Amino acid sequence: MASSLDIPVCPLYISAVILDFSKSKKNVESAEVRISSMSPTPINDWAGKAAQQTFSPPMKLSLEDTLSLHVRYKTWFGNKHEDIVVELADIFQKCNAGERQEYNMVHKKITIVVELSGNPTTEQTEQFVSSDESPELLPTTDEIFRKCPQFRILVIGKTGVGKSSLINHAFGVQNATASHDKPGEVSIDHEFTSLQNKRFVLHDSKGFEPGEKDNLKVVRDFIDRRRAMPDLKNKLHAIWLCFEIPRAGGRLLETGVEQFLTSKHKGELGNIPIIAVFTKYDTLLDRVERTLDKPSIKGLSKAAIQDLIKKHAEDKLQEVCVAPLEKFAKSAVPHVTVSTNGNHEETLTHLIKTTEELVRNHVGADASVMTSVAQRVDPGLKIKASIDVRVGKRKYWKALASSIPFKKRSMWDCLHVLHADIVNVWNFQDPHGYLCSPEFRTLMTNMVNELDVGPTADSNKTLSFGLTIVGTIATIVSALSGPAAPIVVPIAASVVIASWVLEVYEESRPALQRFMKYIIDLTLVLQTLVLVAGNQKLSRKAIKLAVKSYHESPMSGEVHNRIQEHDRQSTPWQRANRDSLDQLVALLQLYDISAEEVSSLRGRLPDVDLSSDEPWGA
Repeated sequence: MASSLDIPVCPLYISAVILDFSKSKKNVESAEVRISSMSPTPINDWAGKAAQQTFSPPMKLSLEDTLSLHVRYKTWFGNKHEDIVVELADIFQKCNAGERQEYNMVHKKITIVVELSGNPTTEQTEQFVSSDESPELLPTTDEIFRKCPQFRILVIGKTGVGKSSLINHAFGVQNATASHDKPGEVSIDHEFTSLQNKRFVLHDSKGFEPGEKDNLKVVRDFIDRRRAMPDLKNKLHAIWLCFEIPRAGGRLLETGVEQFLTSKHKGELGNIPIIAVFTKYDTLLDRVERTLDKPSIKGLSKAAIQDLIKKHAEDKLQEVCVAPLEKFAKSAVPHVTVSTNGNHEETLTHLIKTTEELVRNHVGADASVMTSVAQRVDPGLKIKASIDVRVGKRKYWKALASSIPFKKRSMWDCLHVLHADIVNVWNFQDPHGYLCSPEFRTLMTNMVNELDVGPTADSNKTLSFGLTIVGTIATIVSALSGPAAPIVVPIAASVVIASWVLEVYEESRPALQRFMKYIIDLTLVLQTLVLVAGNQKLSRKAIKLAVKSYHESPMSGEVHNRIQEHDRQSTPWQRANRDSLDQLVALLQLYDISAEEVSSLRGRLPDVDLSSDEPWGA
């Protein structure tokens, strides 16, 4: 615990406490916030496996207070409870008075976020406006992007280790600039950004080359400076320490790297996540395959041979990479093996997921959302971020069954904020803003209306999203009169034909169904767009192909049928509580596809030119 002499004496103000127990197996029934200077406060705002309690006005904290969470669990043997103590000294040590920020901790797989406000008098005016004043509905992502507009990463590695290729693939850009392009000329403080993906910023270091004694100090000083910056947007969110897997007899770690890893193990580099990235895994597999004893594999199937190659490769990795790393870093630096060549998308997915989890646990929830937003590898992580307690579950998704945030609003306005949050998380290369245009929003709204009255599917069957969509795309493309023929979407894009969109929101079963359908339809259309357009600049033709493919596939009918079936089987109490949100999350997770599936499915797509643009109504 920090010494009281090191801790600021200015009070802090707690504006919210968030619990996320999605990774815990415990069945949490209730929780309450206990601050010594006030009566216990039950947490009443629940959304799936997450809960939030806001304080209006914010509660003042001093070092003399105590803060804990009293959590009750339901078990086979009855109810149990636990008090989770939050160390206020640690909060005061890590957070600055007068700044709006958050404190994160993890207790037995339960993530706890304590939100701290700045000056409560100004924040009350900004955040806690009465419903009678009808404040503007703002996307939740606007607040996240204001605090943390970019994922900030430092990539360290020698020339030729594959840093540029790694960045290109992880963030969906071309020709990422790295310091080896101009040896010795680019400072570690230089911010590399890309117009193709504005949600990440790269700092590059040439690594700890033999004889480069000064670079270790340069990197450590840079990390220390970034740690001391008060705003989350300026802090360093993660470090990828890159190594090319050495050949037989090669050395993985230079002296400078050993010292750097030892510093991390001793805690001298703080909580900043550092991941060791072993690159060019495909080259290792090729080397292992060439050295296999041919008589020993005679008669084995191709799959069995591939499994044998991977096992030998893992043994070699343990010997030449993992063992030297753990000698100096112990367990402080996790490792990931990656390849940007061949069919090894699962390795990049593992790297991104590992990074996101470490950022969430050690930097903050908003920074972890930005990790998911910036990456362009894993569609599933995009869906997870849309659902996240910091985005969907934080405010508007919880309002699907209650009218509080949407009171006196038109359905069009309500759908607008839901739409903006989802599109912002997917982070396509969309310089013209097509995905937020009135025409695209109209297409999505009219799709919900049209499928409302369309045929239903068999709710007992679950279609494969990828194969179903690819089959529909192939049918659509084969029916085109030529490569330049326009995509005709059988849904109006210029006029909203759904009259309910112009009505004022009211708590009702139809409103709940339409919100659920819109969220899932939009998400699956964007997932389809990943298949057809990838990381290319979006055209209206590509968007229309994604919309038409989802609309004409059996998938859309199945999704709507499942939502209607859920509504028929739910009681009014279930619809008004967490049950509908849980069903929404379950459906999104049921139809998401992995990065490996994306690569495989793209190989089955027919050729179609989506670079040329065309009007929405063509």
